[in-house]
Parts: sequence; structure tokens; C-alpha cells
Amino acid sequence: MTKPRILTIANWNFEANGKGDLHTRHIAHRKLASLGANLVFRQEMWGADNDGRQVMQELERHLGMRGWLGERACTAIFADHNFQVLRQWSAPSLYVLPPTALTMRYTPAGPDAAPFVAVSYHLNYASPTNRLIEAEWLTTWADKRWTTPQGGTAVLPCISGGDANSYPHADVEGAPALPVLEDIQDRPHRLHRSYLGPDGRRLMDTRPDAALRTAGLEDVARHRALAGDLKAVARTVDRCDTHGPDARIDRVYVTPELLPAVRDVDVIEVPLDLSDHHMARVKLEADVLADILRAVFAGAA
Repeated sequence: MTKPRILTIANWNFEANGKGDLHTRHIAHRKLASLGANLVFRQEMWGADNDGRQVMQELERHLGMRGWLGERACTAIFADHNFQVLRQWSAPSLYVLPPTALTMRYTPAGPDAAPFVAVSYHLNYASPTNRLIEAEWLTTWADKRWTTPQGGTAVLPCISGGDANSYPHADVEGAPALPVLEDIQDRPHRLHRSYLGPDGRRLMDTRPDAALRTAGLEDVARHRALAGDLKAVARTVDRCDTHGPDARIDRVYVTPELLPAVRDVDVIEVPLDLSDHHMARVKLEADVLADILRAVFAGAA
């Protein structure tokens, strides 16, 4: 039996892009390159727009990919030769950390297949109110239309990866548990990660995840865990005395039609002295993805 061809997506918030330390950055880039990813979502790209985008060029060389840097060097997307970028979207001004959003074509699917939208996001750290608004606007990239070869229009599939700075809503059993507010030692962080409920008590913030799922975006890790693969819902940040227990705040979402292509999800742990976030990895079956993208236009009016 022929082994299916696999496309790998990596999502990583590399802390402060190495904090200006060249050695740390090179270690991180080699670690990321070792995953052999075809598509990479990055957050905290601080400084990548300085000196003629030197850091972007450096990372492109390490990964063997082309990169697109979002506004104010907050986020970025990197893609290999399998992808062609058709459009880069501007982010609404309400974002504290603007996402990078691209309309991309998966070229092996052929010229008559639908493109898709890819988004690298980093929701607000300090304000649960602004974070919810940002998540709501994130759903607009799952509602982009494209003209089909027959002259009709179709809504494009969407893949979004990033740092949600909040928790999954009603996560599966076996995933990291929601923190208890009073167990978070850092008092400002209690505010940052909770919101005021209708009865006046503060609740841990799961509203961005609930908003995205209401709009039809599916957390691929949760999807795989419901099929019995609990490694998919491993922590993406480690417990610490100030911020509370292990948590799964870095998540990749796809629109439902893409779920059949999701073959595997896992988390690649990195040492704390490299970053305060681990890498989320998603593997897609390439031929299934191509068939899905061809079907989008085939079924359009």
C-alpha cells in the first residue's frame, strides 16, 4: 500500500524572537527547520522588519521557505514551493498584535482548485475584552469568497494558527485542566486571563475559543483527541508559579471541510530557555487536501 504524502504545518510563538540574541535565534531556527514543515505560522516576530528585514531573510534561509511578515512585525507566515501567495490581507486596526493573513494556492491541487486563507494570529495578552473582539474578527477570514473558473463564487477554506492567550472552551478529558483563578499568583495575570461573569464572579477566559467554534472553525487538536489521540491536546505552555498550571493556549483551527485531511496533531516541546511556548505540529494528507480544494469550486454555484 502506498504511503500517503504528508504536508506539515508548524505553529510557534518563539518568545520575543530570541530577545535580540543571535545564538538563541539560530538554535530556534534550526529546531523549527528540523520539523521539515511546509507551512509555518510564527508569532512574536519583533525586530524582523529592522535592517532590511535581516531576520526574515535569515529565517527564510534556515527554513528553505519564503516568508511574509505581518504589520508591525508581530506575526509571520512561511511557505515552501507547494504554495503560491495570491493576496496578503491588511488587518483591522483594532488588533494590538496584527495577524498575518494570506490567500494561498496549494499548487499541486491544480489551477482549477480553490485557494485557501492562512492566518497567523496572536490575540491580546492583557485585555480579555479586546481578545474576544479580536477572535470575532479572526472569523472574517473564514468568510472570504473567490470567483470560480465558471464565474460563480465560493467561500474559501481557512487555516489559522497562533497564540490565543486564553483557554479552550469545554476541552476534552485528558487535556490540561482550566486553571483556578485564585491559584494564579500574579494578580494582574488573574485579570488578563479571566472575565466578569453575569453573577459578578470572574471566570477563566474561554470565550475566544467558543467564538471561533461558533463560527464553524474547528480546533484540530480537539478534533484528533475526540478520535482518541490525546497527545494532540498536550500543553503548549508549562506551568509556572506566577501564571498557573500547564495550558493549551496555542491552537490551530480549520474550517470543517478541511478536517478529513487532518492526519495527526502533536506538540514538540522546547526548553524554557529557548521559548515559553512549545510548537504545535499538524500533519495533513496532501492528496486529501487537494481533493477537498478541487471540490470547493466543483460544488459552487
